[in-house]
Amino acid sequence: MAVKHLEFKIHGMDCAEEVAVLKNEVGSLVGHSDYLAFDLLRGKMTVSLPSATISSDVIVKAVERSGMRAEVWSDHRDEATGHGLWQRRRRTILTAISGFFTLAGLSYSWASVGLRAALGSEGVGITHELPLAARLLFGLGVLAGGWYVFPKAWPALRRLRPDMNLLMTIAVLGAAVIGEWFEASTVSFLFGLSLTLESWSIGRARRAVEALMDLTPTTVRLLDGNGSEIVVAPGTVAIGSRFLVKPAERVPLDGEVVRGTSDVNQAPITGESVPVPKEAGAQVFAGSINGDGALEVRSSRAAGDTTLAQIIRMVGEAQSRRAPSEQWVEKFAHVYTPVVLAAALSVAIFPPVFAGGWGEWFYRSLVLLVIGCPCALVISTPVSIVASLAACAKNGVLVKGGIHMETPARLKAVALDKTGTLTRGRPHVVEVMPINGHTEKDLLARAAALESRSDHPLARAIVTHAREQGIDFSAPDDFQIIQGKGAMGLFDGMLYWLGSHRYLEERGLETPEVHQRLTEMCGAGLTVVVIGTSDHVCGFVGLADAVRPEAGRAIQELRNAGIRHIVMLTGDNRSTADQIAAQTGVDETRAELLPADKVTAVDDLVRRYGAIAMVGDGVNDAPAMRRATLGIAMGAAGSDAAIEAADIALMSDDLSKLPWLIRHSTKTLRIVRQNIALSLAVKGIFVVLTFAGAASLWAAIAADMGVSLLVISNALRLTRPHA
Repeated sequence: MAVKHLEFKIHGMDCAEEVAVLKNEVGSLVGHSDYLAFDLLRGKMTVSLPSATISSDVIVKAVERSGMRAEVWSDHRDEATGHGLWQRRRRTILTAISGFFTLAGLSYSWASVGLRAALGSEGVGITHELPLAARLLFGLGVLAGGWYVFPKAWPALRRLRPDMNLLMTIAVLGAAVIGEWFEASTVSFLFGLSLTLESWSIGRARRAVEALMDLTPTTVRLLDGNGSEIVVAPGTVAIGSRFLVKPAERVPLDGEVVRGTSDVNQAPITGESVPVPKEAGAQVFAGSINGDGALEVRSSRAAGDTTLAQIIRMVGEAQSRRAPSEQWVEKFAHVYTPVVLAAALSVAIFPPVFAGGWGEWFYRSLVLLVIGCPCALVISTPVSIVASLAACAKNGVLVKGGIHMETPARLKAVALDKTGTLTRGRPHVVEVMPINGHTEKDLLARAAALESRSDHPLARAIVTHAREQGIDFSAPDDFQIIQGKGAMGLFDGMLYWLGSHRYLEERGLETPEVHQRLTEMCGAGLTVVVIGTSDHVCGFVGLADAVRPEAGRAIQELRNAGIRHIVMLTGDNRSTADQIAAQTGVDETRAELLPADKVTAVDDLVRRYGAIAMVGDGVNDAPAMRRATLGIAMGAAGSDAAIEAADIALMSDDLSKLPWLIRHSTKTLRIVRQNIALSLAVKGIFVVLTFAGAASLWAAIAADMGVSLLVISNALRLTRPHA
């Protein structure tokens, strides 16, 4: 059955409270809230329908019933210039208007009846003597401050699910009923200001992610068959087309370099701080910045499928997968808010029955409603998670949902694949051992010449090493490839061959000395290539997979970050694994493992340590990564499979991002706990002050706004560089 996807821009959706309202209002319309997906960062709602029976207009009207506004989503909307000042800044304008009328009402009252009467400082009900003009000014302040609050209160009342909008509406209207117009206007203004600040904080985190969208150029210098340039939009470029990237320009699409050399800054995609050299055959990513050389590139992906596009899309969707602390806060608020409302009603009804003083206790109940508003508590966690996700994206770490943002802080053990994780995944020459009178230069020249026509990784490593040593070589005469064994050719009429240990045995040239040398090199974890002539062995070239230079330091930093046990899992032989383990300093090595064996090893680690991470290439290690508490893919830039398989993807081949991620997650969790504790502590203090009769409406909302500011500021510390 075809699924219809409808996308909407939701104006007024700035926190989890609005998401919960939309799930109830729109979810009941489409059949279930599971059909809804929310991108809080961009204010986007996606409705996935199994049939096309519900139109966009019907959903727009349902959103309006929730007190918010919806319009059909457009990826090409320019919000900064496409609307007027009122559309872009009306929340701020209304808050400013509310503050103006509140001050105007206070000034007029002060001039007319004196400050003490204006503030109602002689007891509840005094302000009913305020002039009509002052009440009108305060009333306008109430309306402007509550412009976004009052429409959302009715749906909450209708559903019998009280939220902060309903609590504030009752408090403001109650204050007006008992004649506390100054308090009503002040509460409305301060609550409107807190919502404006909340919207600004979400917007700041949103812009940190949306800045990624500005990395992709809006045009491509497409090359036609004659080499002429045609400027077109990235979305119109077909896969396989060639385009030109001039010096200092951004790469518009993912592709492979066909011609030219340059250093490319890939920091926006992979987080690498040093430009990466690019030449023919190298891969480049959309959004990266070209250096001093011009590059001709063949596109490998459509504009909507580039690595950058995937990052933008997945970071946006990540917020809908809420972290455990977010889920806890949401559940707590669902219980907490009705309890506060019930407590306020009890304070308004029962004490006056036994002790009298209806007006005083009603006022205290309103104060309790205001301080009981869970605004600061509700925003404390999502703002922290959004800021944390944005910081990860900046550092080349793609986290697939807030649900995974807190997990690294709880890890006790880490399992790492060897090839491609602890090592580069590419062999390099470690040792050149000439014998029987040959020199190292001669040996490398013959080996490189014989390997120059092969695409095998070992052959490429030998050729590269010879060139790095400045050794000249030319192709041999009568060159032959011996399938699965090696190659041979003539140099100045003399036959030279190159091959494996098995081919050496077939030629019958393995003397005791040669056997001993081979045993020593293989025991050191090297892959050995033998070079010889028709009557003797000339020498050996030993190759090994290169350990990443940052691997040892990264493993030590993992221990400093609180990881108790680090294990290397590999399908390679035991001697090679032990050599890599000695160089990197891992605690345990498990070698000669099949993919199923890695899953068993991960199960054992989970049983022993609880929370563990499996770090691999995201493809061969996918089963083990999924079995671990947290699956992390190394070097995922450009790899769909790696991003799909992992919970978290390190976009570059930089292993040092792993301890950074654990420290960042620990800081995120610490800030979330600080924000929750601060919010609850301030509310507890004001509850005590309320029952003691020492708290006022405006002081309660000012305290709540102050806490909101503190938790927002605390959360946004996560967006700082190196946070």
